[in-house]
Amino acid sequence: MFFYNTGIIFYLFIIRIASFFNKKAKLWCNGRKNIFDKLEAAFKNNEGKIIWVHCASLGEFEQGRPFIEYIKSSHPDYKILLTFFSPSGYEVRKNYEHANYIFYLPADTAKNAQLFISIVKPERAFFVKYEFWYHYINELSKNNIPVYSISAIFRKEQLFFKAYGGFYRDILKKFTAIYVQNSESKALLESIGVKSTVAGDTRFDRVKSITDNKKELPFVKRFKKDSRLFVIGSSWSADIEVLLPTINELYLERSTVGNIKFIIAPHEIDTKEIALLQKKILRASILHSQLEKQDLSLFDVLIIDNVGMLSSIYAYADFAYIGGAFGKGLHNILEAATFGMPIFFGPNFTKFQEAVDLVAQGGAFSIASTKEFDTLFKQVSSDESYHRQCCEVTKSYVESNVGATQTIVGSIQL
Repeated sequence: MFFYNTGIIFYLFIIRIASFFNKKAKLWCNGRKNIFDKLEAAFKNNEGKIIWVHCASLGEFEQGRPFIEYIKSSHPDYKILLTFFSPSGYEVRKNYEHANYIFYLPADTAKNAQLFISIVKPERAFFVKYEFWYHYINELSKNNIPVYSISAIFRKEQLFFKAYGGFYRDILKKFTAIYVQNSESKALLESIGVKSTVAGDTRFDRVKSITDNKKELPFVKRFKKDSRLFVIGSSWSADIEVLLPTINELYLERSTVGNIKFIIAPHEIDTKEIALLQKKILRASILHSQLEKQDLSLFDVLIIDNVGMLSSIYAYADFAYIGGAFGKGLHNILEAATFGMPIFFGPNFTKFQEAVDLVAQGGAFSIASTKEFDTLFKQVSSDESYHRQCCEVTKSYVESNVGATQTIVGSIQL
């Protein structure tokens, strides 16, 4: 407990120092200023039952979203409190229409947790995937408020499974129920005496709903026209450096692979980085913000300089590359997979079960260099039968894994 509390205090000190020169750290700190005054004002006259859903960031929100929307549609008498740890989640979803209250989560101290629970008075709490904050979970447990972990996934390298991980194992034992994504996680928890239920990953429910309610994007139709479309989603500079030679080379090799256009959606929208990217692209490129009254047939590359439409763009794609796996880790590949297409990504993907599965099944490809990407992409793009097989693998993978949300809500019996 001493080391945990000290770690929290040290983190707060570091992030406050960082806030003077780091935009995300500044948002993290500013978002928590007078947080309890804001909570008091928001919940002062509340008489409804509160379901609290906590997500670390945007990725975890996408996992919690099907659950939230199911609750809102089937139990309209409940009010949803949505909290985030990270600015990248809160700032994007602070106006999410299916939550009644949206806040940053105050730092996990005993005092903060006690005050938060006393103000909010949640009926039940749901922590998505990786969130295991001791004081909040302990305070919920002390007040006999059911607390659940949903879409959780565990690996043997985590502290829970170390000889010195007793403190963290105790956190897990305070949950009312834990719903894990796979049988490997269940087995790991059983090895330390913690019960769980294999429910699956709620992200499959989310991406399936995207296909069922896909948005029409006329500008993508006009841009693609009779060409094939390659969407590069959530890309970082390390991803682009690997892909650029092939993108530029294809400009000269249309007789081999046909006419292929590219849409690039950077993970972070930065004007200077986008301008630099445009300079490196040999093909004619245009920004989404410049589309008005343009003849899109004149352009081969479209760069999305906003957020929020990538999941709908995948509906028009014939191929996809998902960024992040040349850095800390792969971004969401399921948004592309649900529409059925070959998917490419970098080498750092082994912590992502869906990526491991799709590589094993032949629908996705991990690449470590430009040469490897160039070879694989030309194989898939020049062989129609091979391309169709990849499409079937990715689409059927998503369809065979939906249903986690129903499993969880059916077990909880709200």
